[in-house]
Amino acid sequence: QVQLVQSGGGSVQAGGSLRLSCRAQGSTYYSSCMGWFRQAPGKNREGIAAIGVDGTPTVTESLRSRFTISKDYAQNSLYLQMSGLQPEDTGMYYCAADACAQKLANGGYQYWGEGTQVTVFS
Repeated sequence: QVQLVQSGGGSVQAGGSLRLSCRAQGSTYYSSCMGWFRQAPGKNREGIAAIGVDGTPTVTESLRSRFTISKDYAQNSLYLQMSGLQPEDTGMYYCAADACAQKLANGGYQYWGEGTQVTVFS
């Protein structure tokens, strides 16, 4: 019921900035909760930011000073603004979506974007 189309990402020098976008196509109900995840090489995927049904943004504490999550409800698009990027931020970044009630019941998101690569070089 939802297709997530990601854009943005790329290669950037340490200290630089990037903005990731994720457009949810289809049901707004099934994209009422959305989030960003990343997977560094050789590591498990981790959740880094999310926006709930009430629009409250959350960013994992270690990234809060550098990353900002936002959502354009008119476009049903999710964004991740990343600044002060470091080589350890390198990885695949994924957006995810689901109906908030289902996310709560199932403990996770049902719909995932294809991922976009972020590479930070020193």
